[in-house]
Amino acid sequence: MCAIEAGRRGRRVALLELAERPGKKILISGGGRCNFTNIHCRPENFLSANPHFAKSALARYTPQDFLALVHKHGIAYHEKTLGQLFCDQSSRQILDMLLAECRDANVSIFLGTRTERIERGENFTLHASKGEFHAPALVVATGGLSIPKMGATGFGYDVARQFGIKIVPTRPALVPFTLSPQDCTKLCDLAGLSAEVIATIGRQRFREKMLVTHRGLSGPAILQISSYWTAPQTLTLDLAPEKQLFTSLLASPSGRDAARAASLLREALPQRLADRIISLAEPKSWTNRAIEELEHQLHNYPITPAGTEGYEKAEVTAGGIDTDELSAKTMECKRFLGLFFIGESVDVTGHLGGFNFQWAWASGAAAGRAL
Repeated sequence: MCAIEAGRRGRRVALLELAERPGKKILISGGGRCNFTNIHCRPENFLSANPHFAKSALARYTPQDFLALVHKHGIAYHEKTLGQLFCDQSSRQILDMLLAECRDANVSIFLGTRTERIERGENFTLHASKGEFHAPALVVATGGLSIPKMGATGFGYDVARQFGIKIVPTRPALVPFTLSPQDCTKLCDLAGLSAEVIATIGRQRFREKMLVTHRGLSGPAILQISSYWTAPQTLTLDLAPEKQLFTSLLASPSGRDAARAASLLREALPQRLADRIISLAEPKSWTNRAIEELEHQLHNYPITPAGTEGYEKAEVTAGGIDTDELSAKTMECKRFLGLFFIGESVDVTGHLGGFNFQWAWASGAAAGRAL
């Protein structure tokens, strides 16, 4: 996106790509359909040490701006849930669209090109596997550490360190949780079961699906809340959002037992998961107070993750280039004019649902228009 915007303005652009083919993460995104933006994109959908930093770029390149490009190329798309937009056919359509725009903007793309050394004099000199490149401006758009098997590296952070630019410590985000061996024995044999829950840490809460896995918990609700988790925090799960399931137990002095409670819980959860939760939380006696406590626990079920699945399974990397070092309008380094950082390498991390792509487009456009 940065190369397209700069090329449209008549700049001579070389795009150096480490991989042998471009856009590998675009191709795997959204299950191969590319969740390319979210129509409800707001600054509140992003994490950063400076929550205001992303506002300028997001306001000046909106989801509607990207949709105009999608319409221009005749790409059919649909809204799935919560404003998430996907291609009807294939994520390759988005990649082909961007490559076509690069061609129209006379951008030169060098694939399989490793940057070995960067020098800064009057201009920037890049010593690369395919020769030397000289330019008055250098844009680092190398992403984060997530999904290393797709070629992710920490190169952008290495460049920042070379110039003494501050980095907010990185961590995996939008990532499944692992559970301790003890907790895994309680739940992980139910791998594959899912339910709608509300996952909460502090003031942050997400109501979406949770999935039990062989090693812990995943699904949209868990991925979302994982971005806000640090060890050894405990998160809470509302396993029956907006439902009071045990009212009938309180109303009747008879028929109070685990079987009846599990039967009621199946209104909110799959049978096997409902039965397991009741077996784990069954009170010693079925007094009114115990039933009320069981209801409370159902809506405040504590989970303390052992950790996460790490960068290998993380959709994005939280943290990165400290936004205090950058212009919010242009993404240019305040102390090193001509040096820009954009996208996932910056300490701006979106929620699940197309927000990280929108940050990529918006930050890329901001830098491209400033070159």
